[in-house]
Amino acid sequence: MARLNLLEETRFEKVPVKVYPDQDAASLDVARRIATIIKEKQEKGEIAVLGLATGATPIKVYKELIRLHKEEGLSFKNVVTFNLDEYYPMQPTADQSYVQFMDKQLFDHIDIPKENINIPDGTLTLEEVPAFCEGYERKISSFGGLDIQILGIGRTGHIGFNEPGSAPNSGTRLVTLDDLTRRDASRDFGGKENVPTKAITMGVGTIFKAKEIILMAWNEKKAEIVKKAIEGDISSDIPATYLQLSDHVEFILDQDAASLLTRFDLPWLAEDVIWTETLAKKAVVWLSLHLDKAILKLTDDDYNNHGMAQLVTEQGPAYNINIRIFNELQRTITGWPGGKPNVDDSSRPERAEPARKNVLLFSPHPDDDVISMGGTFIRLADQGHNVHVAYQTSGNTAVWDDDVLRYLEFVMDFAHAIADDNGTTRKVYEEAREFFKTKQPNQVDPEIIRITKAYIRKGEAIAGARFVGLPDENIHFQALPFYDRGKFSKEVSYEDDIQQTIELLRKVKPHQVFAAGDFADPHGTHKVCFDILFEALHRLSKTDEWTKDCWLWLYRGAWHEYPIHEIEMAVPLSPQEVKRKRLAIFKHQSQKDLPVFPGDDPREFWVRAEDRTSDTASLYHKLGLANYEAIEAFVRWKFD
Repeated sequence: MARLNLLEETRFEKVPVKVYPDQDAASLDVARRIATIIKEKQEKGEIAVLGLATGATPIKVYKELIRLHKEEGLSFKNVVTFNLDEYYPMQPTADQSYVQFMDKQLFDHIDIPKENINIPDGTLTLEEVPAFCEGYERKISSFGGLDIQILGIGRTGHIGFNEPGSAPNSGTRLVTLDDLTRRDASRDFGGKENVPTKAITMGVGTIFKAKEIILMAWNEKKAEIVKKAIEGDISSDIPATYLQLSDHVEFILDQDAASLLTRFDLPWLAEDVIWTETLAKKAVVWLSLHLDKAILKLTDDDYNNHGMAQLVTEQGPAYNINIRIFNELQRTITGWPGGKPNVDDSSRPERAEPARKNVLLFSPHPDDDVISMGGTFIRLADQGHNVHVAYQTSGNTAVWDDDVLRYLEFVMDFAHAIADDNGTTRKVYEEAREFFKTKQPNQVDPEIIRITKAYIRKGEAIAGARFVGLPDENIHFQALPFYDRGKFSKEVSYEDDIQQTIELLRKVKPHQVFAAGDFADPHGTHKVCFDILFEALHRLSKTDEWTKDCWLWLYRGAWHEYPIHEIEMAVPLSPQEVKRKRLAIFKHQSQKDLPVFPGDDPREFWVRAEDRTSDTASLYHKLGLANYEAIEAFVRWKFD
């Protein structure tokens, strides 16, 4: 078994890979490896030369290095550092500069001599850049090269800022940033248009000269590019694949970043496996879609020729497996998301009783409810359940500044029309206009503007919920405090958010809770909102009897859906229900056409939502099930 595992992994993975349960454990290991290099050099009276990276990936590595310095006496006086890159042009005092990043995340907290710190200079003139880059290379060489280089990986596959098209022997130079890289940086700069188009970066060839190279990647957002970098062919289209040519590289991943590697995603292709019910379901769904054959048409040969012979041997013949998996998928489909009264519910996703359930739908932003599960939302209300919706954040960040002026102008005109204008609105309006004239990228709005933007989102959410059929008393605006606190500090407590959520849950005493299950970004609003809700439910499960009858269902957003084998409740929508969902989404006018944060996808939110649910329906049909217009999918989550 062990020998087979090694051979199969080598066939798929072209570089050494180490996978950790989470990024905390991985970061601790990388920090300790760096500390070991520093200490070994100290013992020899030598300089340790570190190649450092920026971005979210190495932050916990730096945090552990700081702890080792403060609590275990690790000294950095014999350390020289060279950073991978810097935006160009960029002032070192700018919040987005990598000088500021490195000072805040590491250098200000350790005893490294300032003269030992080297970061590309974003203040140079274009004429000065080539000479600087040559000097940067010479300086690295003068110290005998880098003892270790740590890297992250961008979604374009870049390492440093070596974007697609970079040569494997490239040196330090000025580069043009890929559009996707700039989009990923847009939040830091208050919009993609404010992100520099260029950067100074170490080259791939410079990185290769390091005695040891560690590439780190965390969370699901990196899983796709990580798979290409590790298992794909070497290509200038994905510069990280060049690392396959190095004898001194190791990829350090958390489980989420490694999730699409063959040994985790399709393990039956890589090694002998223990065929659990879940794995068998995943494999059969994969085989059906891979061969473009309905599940009930799969044969023993299909299984045997695609790494699944052991499954047929243990649980076959193929027809028996096909029938079982087909029936399991069929039972996920229900037109009664709140449960169908007075029927046998033993093979249904939801309970039949109570016939009229208390339902509480949590929406991280004021439009996630209708975008992500609008059809199910409407169905629950139509079927007579006591449906509540809770908007967890104000969503004020995602409102254009000119919308503020437009709404304030309406208020002024209305006040004038009813002779009730004391001048306060005009004063706010004039102050807002003046602020917007000089507003800097990523600058936080004054409180009155944040309140105005929140009311714009609130009005749209009320209109959407009313359209679904909810009475006003069932529409709740939590405006959880963490959302605005996070604009001023990254170190925030969530206790008041949890207590507020507990209060609402106790008020509704839901039999069903629906919540956003988008966890790809561990620091994103959806994940934070879920963590708050989960903690609230977990605490209540220890004290409140009603929680024993409460089920938690997770939905996903407009960008992607749960894999078919994970779906536990699939709610089919008719063409008429798809249209009603679309009209509910249209109530969120500030998010239509071009939202403030559109993401990578140029489609409008309602188009993304419809495409996603129609794609899910199409997959069910390809597997041999009924052909629906659209399907919204859910996964049940245990919180006790």
